[in-house]
Amino acid sequence: MLTYAFAALLALTLVSFMIGRWRAHACVGVSTWKLHSRPAYHASFVAAWVGIPAGLLLLAWLMIQGPVLDRLVMVSLPGELVAGKGVGELSLILSQIKAVAGGTAFGDPAQPILEAGERLKSWRSIAELAMLACAMVVAMLGMVVAQSRIAPEFRARQAVERILDWLMIACAVIAILTTLGIVVSLLIEAMRFFGHVSPLRFFFGLSWEPQIAIRADQVTAGGAFGAIPVFVGTFLIALIAMLVATPVGLLSAIYLAEYASPRFRAAIKPTLEILAGIPTVVYGFFAVLVVSPALRTFGEAVGLPIAPNSALVAGGVMGIMIIPFISSLSDDAITAVPRSMRDGSLALGATKNETIISVLLPAALPGIMGGILLAVSRAIGETMIVVMAAGIIASLTLNPFQPVTTVTVQIVTLLIGDSEFDNPKTLAAFALGLVLFVSTLLLNIVAMRIVQRYREQYE
Repeated sequence: MLTYAFAALLALTLVSFMIGRWRAHACVGVSTWKLHSRPAYHASFVAAWVGIPAGLLLLAWLMIQGPVLDRLVMVSLPGELVAGKGVGELSLILSQIKAVAGGTAFGDPAQPILEAGERLKSWRSIAELAMLACAMVVAMLGMVVAQSRIAPEFRARQAVERILDWLMIACAVIAILTTLGIVVSLLIEAMRFFGHVSPLRFFFGLSWEPQIAIRADQVTAGGAFGAIPVFVGTFLIALIAMLVATPVGLLSAIYLAEYASPRFRAAIKPTLEILAGIPTVVYGFFAVLVVSPALRTFGEAVGLPIAPNSALVAGGVMGIMIIPFISSLSDDAITAVPRSMRDGSLALGATKNETIISVLLPAALPGIMGGILLAVSRAIGETMIVVMAAGIIASLTLNPFQPVTTVTVQIVTLLIGDSEFDNPKTLAAFALGLVLFVSTLLLNIVAMRIVQRYREQYE
């Protein structure tokens, strides 16, 4: 029904555009020069009044419908079914009801659950029909109101531009609120975690074993939340990746920008950028099935003990993956340097190599550093390659031949399964996420400072 609602709204918006255009022509005949604004602006004005209010209604309805129906169906359950149940148990009952309503229930649910599932399914149908009807009514009202304003003296262009201004402001506000929501949620849950675990223990502890007892029947070691091994593993893998990607990416960018022929550049640059479009799981398979066995064979030949999962494999393959980030951005930055700077250096007697080292690279440094720091952020945030090639065991080591883990891998590991966010094990994921967020933010600040400093110097 949702697809049909948006399709119907889109069709009605297009129809209203055509009607608005026809109405603009009709009010002045063939002399469109009598209109203050072109007919397309009048048509866009009508289409905006039809599509935007109805679209906002659909989005608001979708946001409210789910929680309201969930509340109603839980209230309709027999008292003995929900009496004395905790939040987790009530959530499980609601999941069973939704599974029955969606036709994906397993086993033999209780009769009250089956009846509640049927009620939820019926209420959803009624709510979706009501949503479609209300959206169409709002759209038709918008069409009537907008068409009534079409006249030769109506300033449709200014009205459309005001609508676009408000749309852009709304998009900016949504982006800001989304960022604030992420930060606030991370801070709140991280503070809950630090209520269970001391920050000193988290930031300076040397043992990471977050397997604590969640249920009374579980037996664990009690849990250890020292995140130093996780941070060291993240740093080690990112460092290896950058040692692979930075020289290869930068040198390939210099070659493509200054030495390669136009035909060779046109063929090689898109081919190199294909690396950025390969799914990370493919890189993971490549690391496990090709790189890791080859590295172990080499290690056995020279007498080096190399683990099946190692930081070197994960970092090396990750470095191959992020080469296009550095190469493409560095290439664009080098080619953007004014030709006059090249010619001036060559005219003073410098060789091509000296011109590249002393003139082009310093002038293109903001773009190059932007690409490198973007690649660092990408390396820090990678998960799949590390899971498949480096493992999930947090070991405090700087040996690249041993398995390590990263922050993102531990976040995924901690949040696997149906766990409530009321114990240190699951809340630790938010503390790690906050550290990752702050680290990325600091990298962006450093990149902006470098760009501002050298842009002022060479402009």
